[in-house]
Amino acid sequence: MVDRIVTGAHYGLRSWLLQRITAVMMALYALFMAGWLLLHPDLDYDTWTLLFSSDVMRSFTLLVLLALFSHAWVGMRDIVMDYVKPAGIRLLIHVLVILALILYAIWSVQILWGM
Repeated sequence: MVDRIVTGAHYGLRSWLLQRITAVMMALYALFMAGWLLLHPDLDYDTWTLLFSSDVMRSFTLLVLLALFSHAWVGMRDIVMDYVKPAGIRLLIHVLVILALILYAIWSVQILWGM
């Protein structure tokens, strides 16, 4: 019997699963929005405001945006880990991507709740 010693960060299955779950969430949101837009062909500001006046819709939108940011993080992390070899540059890119995604999340809350 061969003992297999696995080393590394063990991101594989967890990242793969996160990518799939967030992709399904974003697809469901896109289908919902497409359906809603088809049912409201005379879209104006008041109709759009009415849709997002509900806390349920704001929460659903924020959840999907957080899923998008998580999806983006896993994708960017994998790309940087595959193609950027110097550790210092890789760390810098990771930090910049994390900061950008955190700022986008804060901005999303401000937009959705008008803070």
